[in-house]
Amino acid sequence: MATTGVTRIASKFSVEETVARLVSRLEAKDIKVFARIDQQAEARGVGLNLRPTELVIFGDPKTGTPLMQKFPEFALDLPLKALVYQDDSGKVWVLLNSPEHLAERYGLPEPPFRPVSALVESVTSGP
Repeated sequence: MATTGVTRIASKFSVEETVARLVSRLEAKDIKVFARIDQQAEARGVGLNLRPTELVIFGDPKTGTPLMQKFPEFALDLPLKALVYQDDSGKVWVLLNSPEHLAERYGLPEPPFRPVSALVESVTSGP
């Protein structure tokens, strides 16, 4: 399924390992992890089934605050989020708002947060 404005990156690791690698890399870069939401566990808690799915909410207030000062509505997209899930075929994906989509949405001259996409790619494919 194609979703407009979303960067979709395949991971060669499980959801659990992909999230652990992502959180570790974010923290190593001094990017704050605000929350991890295990949506599969939450579904299970109300008697429903869901494939492995976890949402990681993260950001750097030094980077995000100036954007929200200029564009208060940017707070709808900040902090950043990475959705890590396993599809019906067992493949694991990481989804993020695309930097190009955010630039277009807020009329920015350059796409913000490009390094985040590169960081996620390194997490999903690297050692």
